Amino acid sequence: MTNTSATFFGSMVMMDNPLTVAPEFDSKLVGRAQGIYASASQSEVGLLMVLNMAFTQGKHNGSALSVLGRNPVFSTVREMQIVGGSGLFRFACGYAQAKTHSVDLNTGNAVVEYNVYVFHY
Repeated sequence: MTNTSATFFGSMVMMDNPLTVAPEFDSKLVGRAQGIYASASQSEVGLLMVLNMAFTQGKHNGSALSVLGRNPVFSTVREMQIVGGSGLFRFACGYAQAKTHSVDLNTGNAVVEYNVYVFHY
């Protein structure tokens, strides 16, 4: 179905992307965004996101937040669940709001801002 689908239904991509403080390319690196996204909608570009925000700098070094949710890519702001965490984020719950800053249609690369609201112990 993927080859003929306008929504890329069925395609899956692994990610290991820089996690930075701000959307600029020279922004401080604080970790990696690692996971998988899969096109899960036949009617729109809607992704299933399974994402770990693994922190490698500062007081959160060695900690991670886990995101699981639906990402309707062309919505201005998308909300996904924080379903857990590790290290300083043990027992985390909350939500992340994603907003696309830029997309390069030639490469498929995008810069996405995540505002994360989380409760943890």
